[in-house]
Amino acid sequence: MEQATAGDTTPIDSNIGALEEVLTEPAGRDRLIVQRGLFASLSPRVPEKMYVFTKGAAAADRTGLQLADGASANTNTYFGRFPASFWQRWTDVDTVHIELAYASSGSATFSVWASDARGRERLVTVEKVSGSGDLDLDLTIERFVDGGALWISAEATSGSLNISDVRWTVAAPEHLRPAAVVICTHNRADDCSVTVGTLASDDGAMADIDAVCVVDQGTDQVQTRAAFRDVADRLGNKLVYITQPNLGGAGGFSRGMYEITGSPNSAHANVILMDDDILCEPESVLRMNAFANMTVQPTIVGAQMLSLSNPQMLHVSAEREVLDEITAGELTPGARMGIDLVKKKQDARFDAGWNGWWTCLLPAEIIADCGLPIPLFFQWDDIEYGIRARFAGHPTVTLPNAGVWHADFYLKDYDDWARYFSIRNGLIVSSIYGRFDANDISKYLFRKIGELIVSMQYGLAATFIKAAEDFLAGPDFLHDGGQAVLGELRELRAKYPETQPQSAAKVGADSDPHTQMSVWEFEPDKKREGLVLAKRAVQQFTGRVDRRSVTVPAHFANWWHVSLFDKAVVTDSSQNAVRVRRRDKDTAVDLAKQAAKVCWRLRKEAPRMKKVWQEALPQLTSRENWARLYGIAE
Repeated sequence: MEQATAGDTTPIDSNIGALEEVLTEPAGRDRLIVQRGLFASLSPRVPEKMYVFTKGAAAADRTGLQLADGASANTNTYFGRFPASFWQRWTDVDTVHIELAYASSGSATFSVWASDARGRERLVTVEKVSGSGDLDLDLTIERFVDGGALWISAEATSGSLNISDVRWTVAAPEHLRPAAVVICTHNRADDCSVTVGTLASDDGAMADIDAVCVVDQGTDQVQTRAAFRDVADRLGNKLVYITQPNLGGAGGFSRGMYEITGSPNSAHANVILMDDDILCEPESVLRMNAFANMTVQPTIVGAQMLSLSNPQMLHVSAEREVLDEITAGELTPGARMGIDLVKKKQDARFDAGWNGWWTCLLPAEIIADCGLPIPLFFQWDDIEYGIRARFAGHPTVTLPNAGVWHADFYLKDYDDWARYFSIRNGLIVSSIYGRFDANDISKYLFRKIGELIVSMQYGLAATFIKAAEDFLAGPDFLHDGGQAVLGELRELRAKYPETQPQSAAKVGADSDPHTQMSVWEFEPDKKREGLVLAKRAVQQFTGRVDRRSVTVPAHFANWWHVSLFDKAVVTDSSQNAVRVRRRDKDTAVDLAKQAAKVCWRLRKEAPRMKKVWQEALPQLTSRENWARLYGIAE
């Protein structure tokens, strides 16, 4: 293939036909590798302690470990542990085999340890070795139902010790699943090139991956990057490259699912969805794929999200939704959030309600049973699919030793057009699967919009109102896959000056860093929040507010603080800009009237909308509907 420069626009062949040639059942074998013993990341960003702990003089590389006389190491780490609890709960595997190669100039000791749901450790076995050879151990997977893991430790008791080629294997099933990775991208050409390149660089992880399908929906296309051309040469006919108009994450991932499940030999395939801008650990793909090959029923298998800005921090173990509050990302029982994985372990087993599509495996049988995603453009599409699968009897498992690093959600700006999709789509999903009580849902939404109005976030309040209006317009609103609404949102939000981010250095007289803010110490009691909100609304309406210039840090930008002022310079959660919010009585009153109207409609029409959206779901998620959106003749 001709090499390209960064500006080369010579198209790469779409290569969709490659799926017919490469999507095949993997060769049969006696043992299946379910986990490799790795001792270092492919990225210098990731600390070694995510893979191995060492004491004394030691050196680690990706697949090998060198210990000097008296040094020791253990793999009781995020990527070093074998999640025995999940294997006992979701598979019928009762024995896992550890094998490794060692070379000792004297003698060494290997130990296998286990933990339980409370993190209490127990010694499983100890092996003393000398010289060079292979260590082979069969370990019974028992006493792990509620939690616990297995790991190994090693000590160079005399002389040096080298360890390599660590493998955890199980008896292979009679048939293995074909597998393909789908990466959806939009104007992140460099990020996507790196992610695909990282996958392609690990031959072991890619051994049972038949295809890497890149769905490019951007104008700055991945195929123009020299790095991607290099990766394309390496992957050969494994690479499937598709370009299409921007249909959001739902449209991009659905296209990969559509193509893969429509190809021959795909009835039992594993479809692994992956974001374009993650820091990828290819080993996670191997572990998810192996686990999915061994579950007693087709199971969605997800990778955990780790923090890109602090790579040893966990975002959340496993998540669920609270549909009555249009809320996603709640902890499931036993799950952990925001923990330092070097200091704390995930021992208690936790069950997931769904898994985000930063990296997530979907078996073809579940896609055949449940259909394709709903064309929500983005946000809630992965949540909806996980809920739909769960309601159909298909579980989701979030593996605690399979993770990828993703940009932190807390650093993303909340006051932007994306909030439209989180509200509109949340209403859609809640109406289909939740109680969707007319009184509760309308009161909740009116309360949220009221908080925005008293915070002088008029553009965001208008965004929420439009989201509710479009939900009430019904399923026909999704006819174009969500493309037209982007322009409408930009036009709507442009009417409200406070939606425009500004440089903190250029705001000048709009802020006064010397203002003393004793109010930051106040936080209303949950039972009194309604009364406080009403009081703040009256103060804003009558103008009985503090007229001093004030700056408000993002972590104090609660409605009960900001609403005390006539004008406030508020830092974005992104920490890249500020927004100047100014009290505007007329705008506030107008938005309050609009909110009351749409929430009253929601209260009256909730039962009907629940039925409308439920009845529309099969058509919206059908191959025929997505073929229409893609312009493909079925």
